Amino acid sequence: MSVLESIRRYVLQTALVVAIVVLFAWEIHAKGWTLFFQLLVNGLTLGSVYALIALGYTMVYGILKLLNFAHGDVYMIGAFIGFGVLSVFGGPLNPTLPVWLLIIVMLVVSMLGTGVLGVVIERFAYRPLRDAPRIAPLISALGVSFFLQNSALLLFGAQFRFYDPFDLLGLQGVHLGEVFIWKVRFMIVASAIALMIALLVLVQRTQLGKAMRATSYDREAAAMMGIDVDRVIASTFFIGSALAGAAGVMFGLVFSQVFHFMGFLAGLKGFTAAVVGGIGSIPGAMLGGLLVGCAEAYAQGYANGNWSDLIVFGILILFMLIRPRGLLGTRAIQKV
Repeated sequence: MSVLESIRRYVLQTALVVAIVVLFAWEIHAKGWTLFFQLLVNGLTLGSVYALIALGYTMVYGILKLLNFAHGDVYMIGAFIGFGVLSVFGGPLNPTLPVWLLIIVMLVVSMLGTGVLGVVIERFAYRPLRDAPRIAPLISALGVSFFLQNSALLLFGAQFRFYDPFDLLGLQGVHLGEVFIWKVRFMIVASAIALMIALLVLVQRTQLGKAMRATSYDREAAAMMGIDVDRVIASTFFIGSALAGAAGVMFGLVFSQVFHFMGFLAGLKGFTAAVVGGIGSIPGAMLGGLLVGCAEAYAQGYANGNWSDLIVFGILILFMLIRPRGLLGTRAIQKV
């Protein structure tokens, strides 16, 4: 990249940031700080869900250089599994377990179910195409996405299902000044952070994590060093899909409604979060998810709610044009 091109890109980035900050400051001045902080809470909650989805994208891409566009529908299946567990144990009005234990059971069962689903998808939809041209597994991923959507439609119908979190969890929360924070939002953000930290520890400190990093860097060399590459890739799909399943349950506990098509848009926003943070970077996926969630919340609060998706995907386009490697992404290492 020439010096002139670098200067032009830097000036464009700076001008864009200044324009956004000025517009944002004007809206805060006009509508007050209470709305700002209330939207921040909403954005962090939604961003935690997007971050968990983005982690699945970034883990799979880091190892296989594959965009798993079926990942959003795995998230949808996780939400339905959580709803099924809730229904089995009496529903939100008459739960047969203590609420805290019921939520743990919902999360665990959903994570196990979607983790197994992710392994099955990898085994039958992606592994046979591992050495095929890159377009082949991408088409397979789209096919799996449509298959999961229509399977959910046939099994569960088109009607919305409701977690009814107000009946299940009540309206208890805390007031910070004029800002009300519902206690379930604390739980969602804390659970998401705990899962992210657990993933970082797994990748950085465990034998499986070292094998994942080695496979990501050079799959053939890792195989020659005795690493079971197939097991590592299957484990990656299990972990990423389990996190998506947890995100599906968390979304239901906050926003209540689940339906067969919910994974499509959420998957695209999780992908956007992965790109913004730097696809292939686990901390980047976390940061990107929180930023996308806050951007959507502020767009809904300060602009017409119909503009929120436009703004989120506009951010994706801007990052692809200005900083395609994302905030925390690094340039690909060229092996010679």
